[in-house]
Amino acid sequence: MDPVKVELHNIELSYGTTKVLRDISLTVEPGEFFALLGPSGSGKSTLLRLIAGFNQHQAGRVLIGGRDVTGIPPWKRNVGMVFQNYALWPHMTVAQNVAFGLEERRLAREEVKRKVAEALELVGLTGYEARRPSQISGGQQQRVALARTLAIEPQVLLLDEPLSNLDAKLRVQMRRELLRLHKRLGITTIFVTHDQDEAMTICDRIAVLDQGVVKQVGTPLELFDRPSNRFVAQFVGSVNLIEGAVHRSGDVTSLVSPTLGELRLPQALKVGDLPRIEIAFRPHAVAFGEGGHDDLRMEGTIDSAEFLGEFVRYEIRVGDAIVVADRPHSRAHERLSKGRAVNLAVSPAEVRIIG
Repeated sequence: MDPVKVELHNIELSYGTTKVLRDISLTVEPGEFFALLGPSGSGKSTLLRLIAGFNQHQAGRVLIGGRDVTGIPPWKRNVGMVFQNYALWPHMTVAQNVAFGLEERRLAREEVKRKVAEALELVGLTGYEARRPSQISGGQQQRVALARTLAIEPQVLLLDEPLSNLDAKLRVQMRRELLRLHKRLGITTIFVTHDQDEAMTICDRIAVLDQGVVKQVGTPLELFDRPSNRFVAQFVGSVNLIEGAVHRSGDVTSLVSPTLGELRLPQALKVGDLPRIEIAFRPHAVAFGEGGHDDLRMEGTIDSAEFLGEFVRYEIRVGDAIVVADRPHSRAHERLSKGRAVNLAVSPAEVRIIG
């Protein structure tokens, strides 16, 4: 089956007087692995269930493969959904769970048997047919739920936080498994998560939602390196944000911050005629040392340090504010002590003006 495009045009959904989705327009390309990312209550699961047909919008259109499915019930949309809690029948065997959707479609017994075997082979559970959900692990239950969905050969695969019930190590293993399956099948996949690491490691593009509004759509690299607003900058990775008035004196442009004081801005940073700006830079982009002439430079003192294994995250007091800097950990590096004076530098290429 050829992969299909999913299109959302000006979607509005409210529960009573509460607006949950606000004028959402998105296009998921055929065969794309697309994520809906956002905090709890952002509307991402509501939007996924709307695509599946379990929620109904008051305005807008949903197109799957060019067909307007607005008002069409879930079982006629040819989409498959894997729920957060897997929704397996506890009294049925693995094979019976996978066969459930096929039997509902009145397929011949031999065809059901063949499709069940193919689906279980696809997720690596051949030999588990006779077991019940209580007799297999959480990761295996998730695979059964995935096999049950894939067995019906949907045009679109919808995943509603399918890894949230797994421990950290198994989550990493299963997201690699999902990526492997997606590459093998090429099916258009929409994945809901609040975990930025999950979205950024396996998805082609991501839509970041907040309070029912799409804040930005882009590749993981675009969202991380070029966030278009404060919310995306803060939600996708850690970030330092400094806001203030722009002061110009000859060839020198400075940012006058009420907390950090006056910072000379790199000439490479094009401020234009803006009277006030907010700049953003990631903790890993902060270097310890004097830096180059056109770097963003600051002086401060170590306020705290957090050992995170591969790196140490320092909080540095600069003026009345805190700047976060990540330093790779190695036994050759001494741990910087609280109260120590340090110089910080950020390359112009790592500094972004936030709109």
